[in-house]
Amino acid sequence: MINHAAQVLAAISADQRADTALRFYFEGRRYLQPPAKRVISHAVFVYFRWLSWLDPKASPQKRIEQALDLHERFTADAKSVKAEALAVRAVPDWIASEMDLPHDYLRQLQRDPALWLRARPGTAAALAKSLFAGELTGRAPDAVLFTGVQDLFKTEQFKTGEFEIQDLASQLVGVACAPQPGETWWDACAGEGGKTLHLADLMRNKGVVWASDRHTGRLDTLKRRAARAKLFNYRVALWDGSPRLPTKTKFDGILLDAPCSGVGTWQRNPHARWTITPEDVRELAATQRALLENVAGSLKPGGRLIYAVCTLTRSETTAVADAFTAAHPELEPLPLPNAVAGVADPGPGSTIPAAVTLWPQEINANGMFLAAWRRKKA
Repeated sequence: MINHAAQVLAAISADQRADTALRFYFEGRRYLQPPAKRVISHAVFVYFRWLSWLDPKASPQKRIEQALDLHERFTADAKSVKAEALAVRAVPDWIASEMDLPHDYLRQLQRDPALWLRARPGTAAALAKSLFAGELTGRAPDAVLFTGVQDLFKTEQFKTGEFEIQDLASQLVGVACAPQPGETWWDACAGEGGKTLHLADLMRNKGVVWASDRHTGRLDTLKRRAARAKLFNYRVALWDGSPRLPTKTKFDGILLDAPCSGVGTWQRNPHARWTITPEDVRELAATQRALLENVAGSLKPGGRLIYAVCTLTRSETTAVADAFTAAHPELEPLPLPNAVAGVADPGPGSTIPAAVTLWPQEINANGMFLAAWRRKKA
């Protein structure tokens, strides 16, 4: 399997992600069974997780072996790798100017990521029981932490639309939106529709969710996923993010899950640690501000706007949110739900934040930043 992993590494180009290279590799070798694919994928991701520790003069196979050995020792005892080493080797140098790097966060980056499922509303406990490998969490009512090894895509539960594979952080975005049946929502950067389907599910197939993206292929995937989940309260529309909007509809809620640097996914996608640059962050922050400006006018009085990015850089999170708040007095910061903010039982006089950073080490999932506003009715 190490030779397979080495071939994948050799196939990765400058503009290609490791997971994309793996997908193309497996498509050309359909004889590989799911257990073998898991081993190969694990080796590739472990390689990038421990890249800065590896001997650059060694062969690819030898470097993969070194990475697997480091990972095995770290998994058995996280303190086998000193915190000081993690601070200088686990992430690129430039990131320290963009975010805090607590030791528990750096250790979390080196661990294998959790696999989260989103059950249909109210069925999480039943799904966990039927899969014989699942744990629940109080942060999101329909989230199930999958602890099994079976191929989920071949399970009867997946085929009949009983769950989606969706990270806990992404599920908390839907919880933050809290759409109600009968409302009209817009998932402005819908991609392949994970959050669109969550909104539609929370709305119990009532009302409508507009889903827009610049790529028709992603919207086609959304349609297939919606059909499997038996969700029909959505519309799709192409939108390139420009001021020319796909509809003149006014919305009860808008979700802007904006394109970002993806720093919050560095545990799941360690290859990205070594491809994202400070220039990317600056360009994406400008894009995020422009997208917020373009969608804000589509809110009804009393409508909610949720901004979400799976990154942790200040430029793309608090800086964007603070600048947008200052530029829009017609919007007021909207406190996030307790479960999203991580507040179990706020006492009298306590304040629930309107913006929150979800750290990977705290939720055992991707990192995410969320901010919410409401259009004033007056």
